[in-house]
Amino acid sequence: MSAAFEVRAPLLNPNEREAQLVALHVSEGMSISANDLICTLETTKSTADVVADRDGYVVGIRTEVGDRVVAGEVLCWLVDDPKWKPPAAHEATSIKTASGNNLRITEPAIVLAKELDVDLDALQGDEWITADVVRRYAQREAPLEMLDLDIDSKSLVVYGGGGHGKALIDLIRALGTYTIVGILDDGLDLGDQVMGVPILGGAEMLDPLKARGLGHAVNAVGGIGDMQSRVRVFEKLRQAGFVCPALVHPTAFVEVSAKLAEGVQVFPHAYVGSEVEIGFGVIVNTAAVVSHDCRLADYANVAPGAMLAGGVEIGARALIGMGTTINLNVTIGDDARVGNSAVVKAEVPAAGIVRAGTIWPAAQHGG
Repeated sequence: MSAAFEVRAPLLNPNEREAQLVALHVSEGMSISANDLICTLETTKSTADVVADRDGYVVGIRTEVGDRVVAGEVLCWLVDDPKWKPPAAHEATSIKTASGNNLRITEPAIVLAKELDVDLDALQGDEWITADVVRRYAQREAPLEMLDLDIDSKSLVVYGGGGHGKALIDLIRALGTYTIVGILDDGLDLGDQVMGVPILGGAEMLDPLKARGLGHAVNAVGGIGDMQSRVRVFEKLRQAGFVCPALVHPTAFVEVSAKLAEGVQVFPHAYVGSEVEIGFGVIVNTAAVVSHDCRLADYANVAPGAMLAGGVEIGARALIGMGTTINLNVTIGDDARVGNSAVVKAEVPAAGIVRAGTIWPAAQHGG
């Protein structure tokens, strides 16, 4: 190897340019061989290992476990000489915009924004703003003004054009209450379509759309594998001033005494029982059963075919897998994950994991 070799983050999901670093298998200066593991990345849809293309020393590691990285971003270098120094990173710095908003933005992005006359307040303040983000915003801003959008009090935009987005498009069309004017997706190109609905841009379009009079938005990021990604989208929508209506498919049945918060999504053939309370942004997916007196905290996700007996309590951001059975009066803690087809008979602690196909708790055998 005669030159430094860049190890870059791959694009794991065409609908998501970012992934989370969930494991780092190397350290600075470590000698590795071709095909050795470097790190593991995860999006809402998939997980993938990044491996070395060649032998060398690992230098210039730029990320830590828990960081979010953009596809194409340099993760580290493989070199012959462990004393080799990588070029300076275009690190994001925090600045205040004219309106006082905090913005994490790289120096090249600041320069490009000035060249293209992009208002920094129009960019999202909770992301790492790179030159590419500024360039995409500049390209999309002008076309939006030319779009013939027929916006009224029943218009809405869908944020996310993946599988969950497609299911929501069908749900909204079946409901007949709202009209979809477009989709926002940071990984899809302006002018593309999903199920006949045009892509209007990414997150940078929230404020311009709100300024055009659009008031409703739907979060179509399911958050499987990364619940925080769904939470972040809701935060963006709230910050931009959008209302996220509760959506219930016409074939679902919700008892009159049940209470559904804003942003709840109830899919076909689901059942929500008497005096159930469902928190903000919860998903009750296809054919799931939520029996009487259950309590589902904000952002919980109940997958297709899950069966919740009476009095079950599901914590915030908890994920209940497909075909799961949860017994009467059981509590599932915040951020817990219950795998597909599991049977849960007792409390699952916060951030606890119940493996797919297992019985919780495991049977105890005396000796």
